[in-house]
Amino acid sequence: MALGLILSGDREVFSAVWTSLDVALWSVVFASVVGVPVGIAVALGKFPMKGAVRVFLNSLMAMPTVVVGLLVYGFISRQGPLGFLGLLFTPKAIIIGLTILATPVVANYTLVAIQGADERILPTALTLGASKLQSLFQLIREVRFGIIASIIAGFGRVISEVGVAMMLGGNIRFYTRTITTAIALQTSNGEFAFGLALGVILMAISLAVNVFLTVAQESHRA
Repeated sequence: MALGLILSGDREVFSAVWTSLDVALWSVVFASVVGVPVGIAVALGKFPMKGAVRVFLNSLMAMPTVVVGLLVYGFISRQGPLGFLGLLFTPKAIIIGLTILATPVVANYTLVAIQGADERILPTALTLGASKLQSLFQLIREVRFGIIASIIAGFGRVISEVGVAMMLGGNIRFYTRTITTAIALQTSNGEFAFGLALGVILMAISLAVNVFLTVAQESHRA
């Protein structure tokens, strides 16, 4: 039955899949735009309280999703300061919440990748006549697969998210219903086959992403 829903291209199943991919990809893009530079800056920067900043970033990775949902809800609800934008119960609201969840993940993994690089890369590039910006690009090039891994980790954080999607999206059919919220709803309604079909697709997406990362890393080593 679950396989039949997938093979038949059930509209409700694939609507939830598309919504999940849409909000997850956009949130990871925004999280990468913020998180990668933050990770690089913290890794390379020399400033007071650097250790405290790292602890803070690590703490954000463990931030409860319901807390994120609650905070964003407070800002974008009708009574909130951004209520006039009408974002609540839209895909944009989910993207905002998921971006907040993914950014610390991307930043921390990028930081680890930069710190794990050979310390001689920057001084060597500068000695050979490269500018500071060119030296930085060389460093990023050397750790690019670590940065890609950080982005994929951010994607993994948000693709399986339930709380934020439910609180900010409202689980509206054919609009804000994601894979995870649909699984929760349909399973509670006794539609186990529907939930299983979505679970299979979610696992397939996760597997495909990890296979891509593994193949990319192996080709780099070769």
